[in-house]
Amino acid sequence: MSRSTQHPSRRSPLLRQQVRGSALAALGLTTCVALAAGAMTSASASGEAAAAQGPPTRTVTTWGASDDMAGGQLTDTTVRNVVHTSIGGTNLRVRLSNAKGDRPLVLDSVWVGTSAGGPAVVAGTNTRLTFNGSTTATIPPGAVVLSDPLRGEVAPQQTLAVSIHVSGTSGPLTAHNRTMQQTWSGTTRGDFAADESGAVLDDQSATWWWLDGILLDAPVQTQSVATLGDSITAGVGTTIDANRRWPDVLADRLAELPETRQMGVVNEGISGNRVLSGVSKPGSAGDAALSRLERDVLTKPGVDTVLLLEGVNDIGAGSSAAEIVDGYRMLVSRAHAAGRCVVGGTILPFGGSVYVDPEGEKVRVEVNEFIRTSGVFDGVVDFARATADPANPSRLRAEFFGDGLHPNDAGNKAMGEAVDLDVLRCDRR
Repeated sequence: MSRSTQHPSRRSPLLRQQVRGSALAALGLTTCVALAAGAMTSASASGEAAAAQGPPTRTVTTWGASDDMAGGQLTDTTVRNVVHTSIGGTNLRVRLSNAKGDRPLVLDSVWVGTSAGGPAVVAGTNTRLTFNGSTTATIPPGAVVLSDPLRGEVAPQQTLAVSIHVSGTSGPLTAHNRTMQQTWSGTTRGDFAADESGAVLDDQSATWWWLDGILLDAPVQTQSVATLGDSITAGVGTTIDANRRWPDVLADRLAELPETRQMGVVNEGISGNRVLSGVSKPGSAGDAALSRLERDVLTKPGVDTVLLLEGVNDIGAGSSAAEIVDGYRMLVSRAHAAGRCVVGGTILPFGGSVYVDPEGEKVRVEVNEFIRTSGVFDGVVDFARATADPANPSRLRAEFFGDGLHPNDAGNKAMGEAVDLDVLRCDRR
């Protein structure tokens, strides 16, 4: 099934089940690191009870987004985040974040169902989530929570709607901007999270509010790869609501593999992001990759590999090749210390874009040579060669050009197909 094709009538069996089973308490980031390291491998008890229930599983991330900040605040408002998962499994959970908040965030109605397109949810699939047995989640500033698991199976590549009502006033908004996916909210105040029609959710935006991960249990050999990057990874320049970002193309390819080789894909791109610096304010480029590595990647369960494509915005900001390379070395060292592999992606050409500059091109060529030949990375994906114009390697191919910086749908397809799938499977644990 293509990720650009939605099947609203296809209901996940999980989404027809009631919430039951053991609950997960609100987790701070340090607790999430334990999850990512494999402290919890299934929703069931360990030992004989787990063995009696079937083959061993581990918790993996099937969808993710990086925490950033949106302007303003929301009061007594319902939002409906529409997202597209990668791998399938059981015992779905959602992860909600108040990373940018300055006060406790109270979310008193959280539901998940199968998207029917637009703000609507397929009838009969919307299911209320609980948090440690409660229908309300109170998230301290800087923390995250996991929902209790929903028993049942989730098919791969599902388009889900995660609806959230904020009680009171949110304060600073933890959000992901420029999603390339329409998300919905209500201009009328009140709790409409359970409403499957979405009729009251009449405001569109390209923002995911508070939602930064969807987790499930999969066979124990299953891994996820996190694509850590900037606007090119986030999908800027691709068709909205069509799931044509290069990580989506990668997920399509992985879904066609035998079950024992399938991997989840977690998109951790932020528009404008840099390796070396960043600021946390509305409309910003997000925290630097070096600053957000733990929060956005290493605390996501099941992520064993990081595919890094960052640096073009550092070049645009005037960073030298030596500075960018030092940033890469630090990031790889920290990921390796956490037992993760890092695959390096070469920086795409940007001739003809707002970043065009002879000195910047020299930096890009030098940085890419380091990525290809240094041996610092566990593997390399040569995005630059896959997208460059053979007659003028400083520019994207004409059919990929977009705005000269962000490849269009065809360019993203070429990027997703340039990844050697075998290079993603790497075990440092």
